[in-house]
Amino acid sequence: MSTLKRIDVNHLKVRCLDCNLRELCFPHGMDEDELTNLDAVVDQPKPIHKNDFLYRDGDETVALYAVRSGCVKTMAESPNGEEQIVGFHMPGELLGLDGFGEGVHTCNAVALETSSVCELPLDKLEVLCHSVPGLQKQMRRIMGKEVSSDHRLLLLLGKMTSEERLASFLLSLSGRMLERHWKEDEFNLMMPRQDIANYLGMAVETVSRLFASFQNDRIIEVNRRHITILDMDRLKIMVGECESGK
Repeated sequence: MSTLKRIDVNHLKVRCLDCNLRELCFPHGMDEDELTNLDAVVDQPKPIHKNDFLYRDGDETVALYAVRSGCVKTMAESPNGEEQIVGFHMPGELLGLDGFGEGVHTCNAVALETSSVCELPLDKLEVLCHSVPGLQKQMRRIMGKEVSSDHRLLLLLGKMTSEERLASFLLSLSGRMLERHWKEDEFNLMMPRQDIANYLGMAVETVSRLFASFQNDRIIEVNRRHITILDMDRLKIMVGECESGK
C-alpha cells in the first residue's frame, strides 16, 4: 500500500507577484521590491469552510484579509439581534476594515463556501507602511473604496425600488466578474436568495418574484444559481445608466 507524502504548506504559498488577483488587492500599483517586502509579512492560513467564521463581532482586530478564493459575507447585528448583510466579498477583495475604529470587529465575517484568504497582520502592516510607500497609497485607496461601498449600499436601500435594487445588484456582480476577466454576462451566484433578500432589504418572496419577472421579460435566464444576462442594456436603463454603461 502506498503512503501519502506530507505536504509542506509553505511550498503552496502564492507570492503576491505571481497572484493573478494582485491588481484588485493589496499589491495594486506596487513595484517588485515592494511586493517582495509585502510577501514577507502576508500569511495564508488554512481555508475556511462553508458557514465558518473568519472573525466575529467583538473579536479583537488583528489583521486585514484578502479573499483568494470562494466568497465571504459580512453581517452587522442590530441591538435586537437582527442581522443585516452589508457585503459579499469575492476573490481579490478586502475585509476587516470594520475593526479599525475601536480595535474590535463590528460585524461577523462568514464563508459562503469553502474559501481561502491572505492575512496581513496589523502590527506588521504598521511597520511596513513606513518603509513601503506603495502600501501607504494602497491603504488610502482601500479606505476610499470602503466609503464608496457604504454610500452605494445606503442608496440601494434608501432610494431604489425593488426592481432597481435587484438590477443594480446583478450589474454590480457583472462588473466585478469583468474586473477578474471572467464572463460578465454568465456566472453563478455565490449566495442563496435569502442572503440576497437580506442584503437588498426585501422579502425572499419578492426576490424570487423579481427573478421570475426578469426571466419572463428575457432580461436574464435563471437556472438555479446560474445567471445569464440576456439584455445588459435593460438592466442599466432600470437603474438610470445610459446604454453605454457610463
